[in-house]
Parts: sequence; C-alpha cells; structure tokens
Amino acid sequence: MSPLIASMLLVFSAPGYPGTSADAQPLVDEFAAAAAAAAHWSSGSLTAVYDATEQGSLAKLAAPDAALAFMPWPFYVQHAADLHLVPLVQADVSPVGTRQKWTLVMKSGAVAGSGLTITSTAGYAPKFVRAALGAWPLPAGVAINASSQVLSALRRAAAGEPVAVLLDQEQAGALPGLPFAAGLRTVATSAPVPVALVAMVEGRLPKARTEPLRAALLKLSATPAGAAALSKLRLNGFVAADLPPP
Repeated sequence: MSPLIASMLLVFSAPGYPGTSADAQPLVDEFAAAAAAAAHWSSGSLTAVYDATEQGSLAKLAAPDAALAFMPWPFYVQHAADLHLVPLVQADVSPVGTRQKWTLVMKSGAVAGSGLTITSTAGYAPKFVRAALGAWPLPAGVAINASSQVLSALRRAAAGEPVAVLLDQEQAGALPGLPFAAGLRTVATSAPVPVALVAMVEGRLPKARTEPLRAALLKLSATPAGAAALSKLRLNGFVAADLPPP
C-alpha cells in the first residue's frame, strides 16, 4: 500500500439484496468506526462504502485504497481469483448463522431441458451457481439469470414457464407459506456453504495490521459499540474462516 494513502477502504458488496446505498451508508460507517477502534487503529483509518451491485462493487474494489471487502459467498466464489482475495474472517449472519444451503426449485412434474433459465439473487455469480448444483446435471444451454424478484420468478416457475429458482436458506424457508407452493418441487440442494465473509485484497493491508484487525473482528460482538454496529447489519459477529475452495 502506498504510504500516501491515509486510510483503508472496506467495501460492503451486496448484489441482489434490498436496500439502497444511502440507507446503508450510515450503518457501514458505524461498523468501520467500531472495527477500527477495536483494532486500536487511529480514528478515520478505516472507512467503508456500500454497493448493492456487482459491477459497482468491482469498480470500488479497483481503487488502490480498497483493502478489504465484506461479501456474500457467491461474490467471493465468482471473483476471488481475479481480485486476489484472501479470507480474513467468516460472518455469522442473523438468522442463518455461518453456513447455509441453497435450494433449486421448479414446477412440480416438470423435467429440466433445453431452454431452462435458472434465476437467483446469486445469478450474477454463475461460477457459484454451477458449483452449488455440482451434483445436479445442468441441461445443455441452461441460462443463469440474476434477479432480486424472487417471488415473481417462483410464480412464473409454478405457472409452468421453463424457469428454475435457486433460493438461499431464508428464501427456501419462506417457500411453504406461498399460496402456490404446492406447484413447486425441490430438485437439488447444495452442500452447506458460508453465508458471507470479510476478505483482504492481497497486498493492500499491511501485515502489521492484519492480525490486530482479525482479532478485533472476532471479538467485536463482545463490546457494546461493536454489538450495536453488528446488529444493525444483521450480523451476530464473526468466526475464524473455515471455507471450502471457491
């Protein structure tokens, strides 16, 4: 990292999730301040920015001061190699926890064939989608589509359109309550995978700061300021990273 850079940037990447940057910015600012204080860094040495799009997140991570990123597992799988990401800690996300399964559903009685589209909030990460469905043979020519309109996609699938929907654990848990749930069936379930993590961009976080920050994040929930900042982001805290290969 250049000695001219006075602070480091933490990019909160949340493709496909609700909320705007304007709504989230005060929350990630509070988190950055609490994390820096817990790591005994000087005030203002860690800043944060929120982006709800894949391309916006990638643009922000291209900045030379972008040393850290909080991201969902699909984003990490899709971009770990090209962004040179190194895991720091794993997130414990409320109410799911540290790991979750993803579930693929489609119309009851339908057979997957050519022309099928898999829609998901994680559809921006086709590498993740294919890995999550590794035990289920994808039809030739399958399309993978990113959409935050999960309910609409489920309704289209139940109506018989050639659509399958890949759901995270919370979305799958809500499925039985839908009025058209009987028209859908589960065709594949992933192995448990991490929900989210904090990763470093290789070479941008000085080694002398890495371990203090890791230790601070692991204990952040034990401080009043840290617990308050975490809860506003639906986080219980962080645990040591225990990740499968991306």
